[in-house]
Amino acid sequence: MAKLTKKQKAADGKVNPNAHYNVDEAIGLVKSLASAKFDETVEVAINLGVDPRHADQMVRGVVNLPKGTGKDVRVAVFAKGAKAEEATKAGADKVGAEDLMEEMQAGKLDYDRVIATPDMMGVVGRLGKVLGPKGLMPNPKLGTVTMDVAKAVSDAKSGQVEFRVEKAGIIHAGIGKASFPEADLKANFDAFVDAIVKAKPSGAKGKYVKKIAISSTMGPGVRLDTTEVAGA
Repeated sequence: MAKLTKKQKAADGKVNPNAHYNVDEAIGLVKSLASAKFDETVEVAINLGVDPRHADQMVRGVVNLPKGTGKDVRVAVFAKGAKAEEATKAGADKVGAEDLMEEMQAGKLDYDRVIATPDMMGVVGRLGKVLGPKGLMPNPKLGTVTMDVAKAVSDAKSGQVEFRVEKAGIIHAGIGKASFPEADLKANFDAFVDAIVKAKPSGAKGKYVKKIAISSTMGPGVRLDTTEVAGA
């Protein structure tokens, strides 16, 4: 385990590991403890009462964060003709077809989101082993296989976040930067948690939202009082 820096040790000392803070307190604390030389990402981790090995307990979806993520999202689009032009105008970083597939097979995967028109899925399907492990495979349920490529690119660029529960029943995502105003982080937090609650699967039994913690990239985790979360 890596040694903590003096700053990290000092930050740890300001968080009571046994306390459960309300959302406003937690966000304020996380912002005050973000002391890195870069603008740290504020991250939320949620422990859910699900076992994602069962199909009826999988939690996955997308949410539009109202205040954006503060991140420059790189988007690649598989499209041809008029749809390729639409994607380019909407701000896609790379648009292509077989040529883009070959680039990705060669290891050029510097993208945060991959979008495709339905007619291109035959080409994209050959990238399953490349895109799948990185969570980049276009999916109709997530809005990344669509004819409306302009909207999909715009959503990705303006603050749409994908979420997917991991094997241990944990979902985590960035909800903004430490430089964001507290009100903006709170708005993004509320939108994210609301989306998780609405995505509760049919097979979930017992308490759904078990634990929530907020942290910055380099800062300690701050545990939240889950009784504040509607629907949890």
